Amino acid sequence: MIRRSDGWLAARVGDELVMMGVGSGVYIGLNEVGACVWGLLETPKDIEALCESVAAEFETTPEACRADIEAFLAELETSGVIARAG
Repeated sequence: MIRRSDGWLAARVGDELVMMGVGSGVYIGLNEVGACVWGLLETPKDIEALCESVAAEFETTPEACRADIEAFLAELETSGVIARAG
């Protein structure tokens, strides 16, 4: 399961999402797809559920977007934006 980490503020700027880590002072900008993933993680989800939702929103297949989503989640995890359980 993938969940949001605590301590991140987020604000929409057009189609993008600008985020700041309260404790770290790190700023991150997410494009429309990244902002969609962040919104989906309002409740913890597994990678399959994320890929299905993103594929439905952006007209691709879950299989086609999985590698991109996994790479994106790895970046978010490195930055402390998300955490994985299990």
